[in-house]
Amino acid sequence: MVPVHRGALARSAILSWTLRVATAAALGIDAAVHWRNASAYDAVGATVTQGQLFRAEAGLAVAAGLLVLVRPRRSSWVAALAVGASALAAVLLYRYVDLGSFGPLPDMYENTWQVPGKVLSASAEGAAVVLAGLGLLTHSKHPGMERLLAVGAIRRKRG
Repeated sequence: MVPVHRGALARSAILSWTLRVATAAALGIDAAVHWRNASAYDAVGATVTQGQLFRAEAGLAVAAGLLVLVRPRRSSWVAALAVGASALAAVLLYRYVDLGSFGPLPDMYENTWQVPGKVLSASAEGAAVVLAGLGLLTHSKHPGMERLLAVGAIRRKRG
């Protein structure tokens, strides 16, 4: 069995906190943009308005970010990944495809990137996807995964 040095464990903890804070920050940016822009979209839709969807997205992004910070488990990383990926998929889909109204969902087609905050939000969502994916890989429930990551860091340093 290869002993794990304290330095490797400290680096693992630093990596964990870095991923957690960065993921939460990306989701926080996404939430802020959606919350700020929600009122401009309250008139878009009948059963469900685009403004309501924006507020729901903001709430989910905040919840997922807090979950990753407070409870960094596999399920938290999956939630953060799902929130970021679904938001990014929606902005890309409705930027390039005119689906029209879809069931209770309003027609959210907007063929421009010029809307204030849209590029920032999409960038934050993309960052959240990458960061949450990395978090999921490094905080896996597989037995000994952190130990393997720490041992790999030691070997790279020596090699």
